[in-house]
Amino acid sequence: MKLYSYWRSTTSYRVRIALHLKGLSFETVPVDLVKGDQKRDDYAALNPLAGVPTLVLDDGTALTQSMAILDYLDAVYPDMTLLPNDPIERAKVRAAAQTIAMEIHPINNLKVGDFLKSDMGQTQDDVIRWMCEWMHRGFTAFQEQIDATGKFCFGDTLTQADLCLIPQLYNAHRWGLDLAPFVRLTDIEKNCLALPAFDAARPENQPDAG
Repeated sequence: MKLYSYWRSTTSYRVRIALHLKGLSFETVPVDLVKGDQKRDDYAALNPLAGVPTLVLDDGTALTQSMAILDYLDAVYPDMTLLPNDPIERAKVRAAAQTIAMEIHPINNLKVGDFLKSDMGQTQDDVIRWMCEWMHRGFTAFQEQIDATGKFCFGDTLTQADLCLIPQLYNAHRWGLDLAPFVRLTDIEKNCLALPAFDAARPENQPDAG
């Protein structure tokens, strides 16, 4: 498999964690979002939204959207599933994961920040304030959605919620969000990053890290 990825992309980070957790071999193909590699015709043919990640399977099938890729990996490689079998527990995990994937990330990504500056006249400081505001609101809700105890978001078993949380916390550290109100989340972060799969997926450990 080939994973088209950008080292700082939180969505790529989620998929890297899953691939490592499941022990799957893959080749990383860097897509430099800052330089605009995602807009090349050959890449847009794989991913019409011109984003990352894209996972290209051995038969050439291209999968896009990180959460859809996570669902695919769970379906095809179920030995280490990232979603509970119980329908209610599964819905709770999905809701928490989607708080980050659908509420925080879409208004915190690179193209939004670039648009705020280039088309709306905002400064870099304004963009950072924007990002931190929406992360704070999202993390406040997320922390209420997950279990109050346990090594991970939902007890002692890893789920999609953890795979969404850790990359978003990377962004929170990067942009200087005050994490004092989110001790539960930073405790989970420590537990996750101590695992080899999470460590291997860290942005700084990627071949295109700048």
